[in-house]
Amino acid sequence: VQLVESGGGLVQAGGSLRLSCVASGITFSRNAVGWYRQAPGKQREFVAGATAVGSTTYAVSVKGRFTISRDNAKNTLNLQMSSLQPEDTAVYYCNVGAWRDIIRSNFHSWGQGTLVTVSS
Repeated sequence: VQLVESGGGLVQAGGSLRLSCVASGITFSRNAVGWYRQAPGKQREFVAGATAVGSTTYAVSVKGRFTISRDNAKNTLNLQMSSLQPEDTAVYYCNVGAWRDIIRSNFHSWGQGTLVTVSS
């Protein structure tokens, strides 16, 4: 699976960003998708996931502020982030696979990620 994340950048607290991830090498529409993030000095953590049929789940820390979506025709998943806070600063990654792997961040292969920096 090849994953290319984009859309990161520097934003002020309270602002918004939209991340995108293009996946290839996998039957995208039949798999779940997920977003993750890794802040400096911390482990990578689950942010949001969507099943193949579109059900979604979010980490408590982002629920109500972030929205995950997918476009199966373009093999793309997105993460709309609003009300960003400095603690959202991290490198954001995506992945595609079985739901149990999405929830457990159980992947050996990751993309390069996209850096989101939120200034106070």
